[in-house]
Amino acid sequence: MEIRLDGKVALVTGSTQGIGRAIAETLARSGAAGLLVTGRERARGEAVAAELSQLGTPTIFVAANLADPATPAVLAQACIERFGRIDALVNAAGLTDRASFLDASLDDWAALFAVNARAPFFLMQAAIADMKKRRQGGAILNILSINAHCGSPELAVYSASKGTLATLTKNAANAHRFDRIRVNGINVGWTDTPAERVMQAETLGNGPGWLDKANAAQPFGRLLTPNDIASLAVFLLSDAAGPMTGAVIDQEQAVIGANR
Repeated sequence: MEIRLDGKVALVTGSTQGIGRAIAETLARSGAAGLLVTGRERARGEAVAAELSQLGTPTIFVAANLADPATPAVLAQACIERFGRIDALVNAAGLTDRASFLDASLDDWAALFAVNARAPFFLMQAAIADMKKRRQGGAILNILSINAHCGSPELAVYSASKGTLATLTKNAANAHRFDRIRVNGINVGWTDTPAERVMQAETLGNGPGWLDKANAAQPFGRLLTPNDIASLAVFLLSDAAGPMTGAVIDQEQAVIGANR
């Protein structure tokens, strides 16, 4: 079955690398009518926009920092001004800073919740307002984390922020199902992304061999890839998902709740 997004305009955060970048490219290859990609690094973002435009989907880049409370409104307005609407929203951006119960600071809490929960909430608010105004429905996808179920000790605050967004995903789905706005989420498992490579090899000091060891320890012999996530993401955004809403799917190689 071919998944198509013909005629749809999408706003994708965190879309200059990693999972967000893979989702944006898959949307372009699936016939999206327009894309807004965003991130903090202008040169990289403009390069991504140019590459996706060459695939046949007009794409604009807006440099933005989601830690800024004004950013969600700026991004939504830019998408509407350029393309006239928002048919699909993907909240893929996120911070993965470590912070446990013993070492978390107020700054850690504020930073993680600002980007991982507050920004997605107000982006959803703006997208839903546009969708309701046009009475055409729409689709929203939140990239969550398997850690939303609990998370390891050093990911206490990160896990809480993703758990918050998981609840907001279901709340928005319930609140706007009769507006034909579908809201779903993916609890992403351990994924080989550029940011994760830096985190593991440099920040956590695991060195260049960490990926080989991590791959070897997985049931399917490798970590998830951004393209794995993108394939599911585009399905959930497309008409192929039917009226499915309020689903938070565990995309992981372990079965949550099973004895390991």
